[in-house]
Amino acid sequence: MDDAKAKPQHQEPPRFTLGKQSSMKPERDESAAAEEELVEVAIDQRVRLMYLANEGDIDGINELLDEGTDVNFKDIDGRTALHVAACQGRQDVVQALLGRGAVVDSKDRWGSTPLADAVHYKNEEVIKLLEEHGAKPPMAHDMHVKNAREVPEYEIDPKELDLSQKPITKGTFQLASWRGIQVAVKTLEEEVLTDDNKVNAFRDELALLQKLRHPNVVQFLGAVTQSSPMMIVTEYLPKGDFCEYLRRKGALKPIVAVKFALDIARGMNYLHEHKPEAIIHRDLEPSYVLSLPLFGHTMFFR
Repeated sequence: MDDAKAKPQHQEPPRFTLGKQSSMKPERDESAAAEEELVEVAIDQRVRLMYLANEGDIDGINELLDEGTDVNFKDIDGRTALHVAACQGRQDVVQALLGRGAVVDSKDRWGSTPLADAVHYKNEEVIKLLEEHGAKPPMAHDMHVKNAREVPEYEIDPKELDLSQKPITKGTFQLASWRGIQVAVKTLEEEVLTDDNKVNAFRDELALLQKLRHPNVVQFLGAVTQSSPMMIVTEYLPKGDFCEYLRRKGALKPIVAVKFALDIARGMNYLHEHKPEAIIHRDLEPSYVLSLPLFGHTMFFR
């Protein structure tokens, strides 16, 4: 192939590594970070914008924006120049960026906004300025960890989830694609993150899901806990719930009914015999039983 005619390969956005980092980013390896310390600023004008925001160079920022640099450019971590300025407490830079069209509530890969970063670093004047421009209060929760070594093994990068608009059954779950397979995703809406009871219920559900492994209990695949919105990811069973299955099929043949009953009983028995503590479903009904062609899977959470 003629190299001159070869199409350029897709390159991911560079990463801005100087200054204070996202308030929700797990603790980084400082030695590794030092090695990657922003070679790109001299090359990529978009990252240079973030560098100038870090340094407080408003004239340089305006010059870059006048040349056409995107004020809302996101690096590979989803951070913008406004995130950087908010972390550094650069009130004048924040004002300038907002005046040039910066999105006030842009989220980085960990779900942090400029306001959340300003709150984390106690930059009071920046907090007031962002709130005056309509920034929404950050909804942090205590499942975030500060050290990368503390990130749960089941953690899924939300960028790996290709979410569709198709609801599953009653709409609690959403169909998604993850690493080449279809999965079901349950999302904890952001507005309930300030409800301690609901966050605790989410945590309890995760603690329970990690313990369960049985052919007749829906399989837990992972969760998103280090960014918002938080999610639970489980296997997707395309036949839907048992209630809808019965509506479609009508009366079941005796042999099919017995197979369903046995599979449901096996799943429930596994839960009831679980050690060291039994797990009681308390709300078993057809709509909480997921179906495969001739098998019933107990869905033990709502």
